[in-house]
Amino acid sequence: MSDVSDWWSTEIIEMEPGSISLRGEPIQNLIGNKSFVEMIWLMTTGENLNQKKSYLLEAALVAAVDHGPQAPSIAAARMSATCGVGINNSLATGINMLGDVHGGAGQQALELYIEVESQGIENLNKILKENKKTNGGFIPGFGHRFHKPQDPRTPRLLKLVDKAVDDGEISGNYVQIGREIENELNKKNTIPMNIDGATAVIFGELGCPPPLARGLFCLSRSVGILSHTWEQMQSDERIKGPTPPHYKWNYEGK
Repeated sequence: MSDVSDWWSTEIIEMEPGSISLRGEPIQNLIGNKSFVEMIWLMTTGENLNQKKSYLLEAALVAAVDHGPQAPSIAAARMSATCGVGINNSLATGINMLGDVHGGAGQQALELYIEVESQGIENLNKILKENKKTNGGFIPGFGHRFHKPQDPRTPRLLKLVDKAVDDGEISGNYVQIGREIENELNKKNTIPMNIDGATAVIFGELGCPPPLARGLFCLSRSVGILSHTWEQMQSDERIKGPTPPHYKWNYEGK
């Protein structure tokens, strides 16, 4: 290492006194000209999205902002707010609850789509069987324990995807794979595509790597986490646990 400046290297930002450039663009040229969604894509991928693709990405982010206090991430954030921590602490609490089981299905669904694309649709049945073994009998991105028979967010997202395909903005490969999976699953039971499957279609069509797709979901859900945290902070409730006070756990010790 020849100089302290060699300690970190990045293609994201260049900064000197009185000068900030993000991905090679002066910040003053971005302010008022780039939407927040366009900035998210530019910062994370280094690429620019045109208006129609940006609209599609924004739709995916809007669709996943919240799913109520029964979602562990929202519940944890609200509980932490009743313990008197700061708003940033509650945000972090909620976001840190987003893992493989709660929050990871979008990434897993996109990985599944890529696997089908790589191995060929003729191997779909075999791929789904193996995927079920890996995911405890579930196919990520399909079926919903709360919304039956259909996740209300999916049809709208797929309609926007179809429009983007018709406009020649995206290939349509991933939405075709998603629908092929849905058709295969529906041969035995009604297991429609859910929000994670639909947003995975969009992320895949835009060329988003699966781990980054989870990061984008976390950004989206942080809006709901922030909203619930702020709402909770407006009340005078203190130390609300996961169950009301008159409920008690089962003690199984001696």
